Amino acid sequence: MQYFDTHAHIGLICDDPIEQLIVIQEAKQAAVSRLVSICNSLHDFKTVYENLRSAANVFHAVGVSPSEVQNPGKGWIQTIEQSVRLPRVVAVGEIGLDYYRKFGHKNSQIELFITQLDLAAKLDMPVIIHNRDAGHDVLDILRDRLPPKGGVLHCYSEGAEYAKKALNLNLYFSFAGNLTYRNARNLHETIEVLPLDRILIESESPFMVPADYRGKRNMPKYLPLTARFMAEMLELDEGELCATLWENSNRFFGLPNA
Repeated sequence: MQYFDTHAHIGLICDDPIEQLIVIQEAKQAAVSRLVSICNSLHDFKTVYENLRSAANVFHAVGVSPSEVQNPGKGWIQTIEQSVRLPRVVAVGEIGLDYYRKFGHKNSQIELFITQLDLAAKLDMPVIIHNRDAGHDVLDILRDRLPPKGGVLHCYSEGAEYAKKALNLNLYFSFAGNLTYRNARNLHETIEVLPLDRILIESESPFMVPADYRGKRNMPKYLPLTARFMAEMLELDEGELCATLWENSNRFFGLPNA
């Protein structure tokens, strides 16, 4: 079996370049053969990208998250346009809306989100979407602006009815370690109504650690625990499910399966 961690904040796990490579190596030893590194700011993207340049199994997303809406950086659009040309950059993200922490004004977040959706369409890239307490606006915007390459609702947190509406769009649904929590009934109900070919898995490290490690910092190497829980919930063989998740992830990011 091999796993694809579609969303890991390597730069938030640790900032030392050697330690970051150790995190990747430990993940590989746990059969997490590929992962996508996510950065909230363009400055962090540049640093982590350089630190992990030698890690051929690490792919990257570049974008401005809603947390950076008040200071996306000088010339940020040009920076994204240049960065997507780098080797192993596979998506624009994470981008989206976060009304929980109230990063700047709602309208500023929406403008930033729409600008990056349009930019991803221009660059022919898929998008990684952040949604916290903003589900209605996120879905309304995506109905009009989702790029042709589609997107993934990362660390999915809505319910089954929302998922049914989102299935009408070219969207994938990615589940993190919180799927393993007993009280995550909305996630348990959702995953049972989704077609298997639209599901991805992620660590969301250093956040959303699986239940077995509650209280500890999450790591990509813990991803198999979420996969195992998902397989048991769906009453599937874990190897069969992992093969499907691997294929789904590579298809979404435009990568070969091998």
